[in-house]
Amino acid sequence: MNNNDLLVRLRYALDLKDEEMVDIFKLGDYLISKETVQRMLTKSNPQSNQTDTHTENEYEIDCDYEQLNAFLDGLIIFKRGQQDQAKKAPQKQALTDENVNNVVLKKVKIALTLTSDDMLQLLSEAGVNISSSELSAVLRKEGHRNYKPCGDRYVRNFLKGLALKYRH
Repeated sequence: MNNNDLLVRLRYALDLKDEEMVDIFKLGDYLISKETVQRMLTKSNPQSNQTDTHTENEYEIDCDYEQLNAFLDGLIIFKRGQQDQAKKAPQKQALTDENVNNVVLKKVKIALTLTSDDMLQLLSEAGVNISSSELSAVLRKEGHRNYKPCGDRYVRNFLKGLALKYRH
């Protein structure tokens, strides 16, 4: 699953409009136009993926890690409000191929003020049952001895569970 797929699924799950997406990017200190957001969410060749389900979706404009990170940071501010400047802001974590799914889970959890039990419930509603220790391992900081990289399956089903909760 690529960054554009994550954006599309988050947008659908949280029922975000194009204008809200632009506002969220802006809150994450990334200026972007509505047209660019729309092109990030538009597949460039939608017919080609119907025959082969193992190929990555291709979009008109690729969403890079900087843009995705800005969107996730902006989502936290959009949902929870601006952090008090008196508190020291946490260091921004750089996204990579290895940790993107872990960071998405963490930041969406923070943005929506979800508990671990809430996340387990969302995964369960999507048909995935994992233990709280497995969830804890993917939510840990990279480098921690119990850290576990998160696969696409968990993120995909977590976002599916969000969609079931927020859209129905």
